[in-house]
Amino acid sequence: MVPVAVTIAVVYKIFVFFDSFFDDLIPMKIPGVGILILIVALTLAGYIGSRFISSTVFSFLDEQIERVPLVKLVYGSVKDLISAFVGNKQRFGKPVMVKMNELSEVYKLGFITQKDLTELNIQSGFVAVYFPHSYAFSGNLFIVPEKNVHELEAPSSEIMKFIVSGGVTEVDKPSSLDSSTPIEEN
Repeated sequence: MVPVAVTIAVVYKIFVFFDSFFDDLIPMKIPGVGILILIVALTLAGYIGSRFISSTVFSFLDEQIERVPLVKLVYGSVKDLISAFVGNKQRFGKPVMVKMNELSEVYKLGFITQKDLTELNIQSGFVAVYFPHSYAFSGNLFIVPEKNVHELEAPSSEIMKFIVSGGVTEVDKPSSLDSSTPIEEN
């Protein structure tokens, strides 16, 4: 009952918050009009932006932002992080299970972010694996031997949900050690 009550409370607060944006502009108080106006405005802005503002304008803006020293660092990091989750350059598409120590049977779940690390002068046989933290929007990047990495046959979104929840959520397509495949076989 608690999750239902909390969900209803959060949705209601969000509804009231967005609905109150236009209280000063609309003389009559009609529930939902604020959200309707917001949805229509965002849809129009998206349509106008994609239809009439060409990609060259966005490319030009991107180039200009990339020239400002401190802004470039923040902008580039946020842009790369967003593209890791959505778009053509998704980086969290390969969920893996990594044996963390040759002497024990301890494994961590993560995502391969780079298979070729030669640009970092790291010898072949190693891959970069990102390990998200549970209940947080953070994680660690480890460089691990390929032989310790096993790709999982499960959707990356399900593995991410499993990791972030601390392992308490159910995965739609469960993967076990037996169903994982070593990375070097792929």
